[in-house]
Amino acid sequence: MTGPADGPGTAPRSTLDLNADLGEGFGRWRLTDDDALLSVVTSANIACGFHAGDPSTMRRVCERAVELGVRIGAQVSYRDLAGFGRRAMDVPPDELADEITYQIGALRVFAQAAGSDVAYVKPHGALYNRTVADAAQAAAVVAGISGAGGPLPVLGLPGSRLHEAAERAGLPVVREAFADRAYTAAGTLVSRREPGSVIDDPDAVVTRSVRIARASAVLALTGEEVAVDARSLCLHGDTPGAALLARRVRDGLEAAGVRIEAFA
Repeated sequence: MTGPADGPGTAPRSTLDLNADLGEGFGRWRLTDDDALLSVVTSANIACGFHAGDPSTMRRVCERAVELGVRIGAQVSYRDLAGFGRRAMDVPPDELADEITYQIGALRVFAQAAGSDVAYVKPHGALYNRTVADAAQAAAVVAGISGAGGPLPVLGLPGSRLHEAAERAGLPVVREAFADRAYTAAGTLVSRREPGSVIDDPDAVVTRSVRIARASAVLALTGEEVAVDARSLCLHGDTPGAALLARRVRDGLEAAGVRIEAFA
């Protein structure tokens, strides 16, 4: 998943985008503290109704994001409300492409009504993990993004099939890393079904965040040093104390001399 240009020792980043998954409620249920997280991040991955989110939530989060100057991204997913988009699914490529276009279009209406627009796309959950290695599903996601119109940047894991497909289609790619998720030695994320897949020690998360920014590296669950040359850092919003942890990460990065700003 990594190459020579991505190896540890890459020049430290002077700027870093912070993204978080937001709008992940449905009806009366609320999972994320959207207002608190929007005061920290620079890019908001807003759920588009397939794994979470509903029209009123999408409208509200878009409006608040615009008020705070946060970039709006479409967080697209398999159609899996019951499983929060984290269950493996086998969706025909043409159907998946249409569903991606549909989700982006739904969010775009609310983003434009709030005075902005969808600025990028990021898959969620099982779809994110599937498109790391599955070229056919990755191509379907990219086809869906292209069908929504405009060269929308694709936020994802470096070296993924998703980024390869996006580059072939002429879409910009944005590399991201995860401070609170464990990595394999190959540079992929450890499955949430495995022990230790989520890092819940706040101090460790802050330390990893700074190392990602300053050394372009992170330690794998098995101890190896893994290259992570990322322009954006994902802060999960569905973990206990997520908003406070996000603020600590931002403060730690800024104290280390990293400027926090949305990716170009």
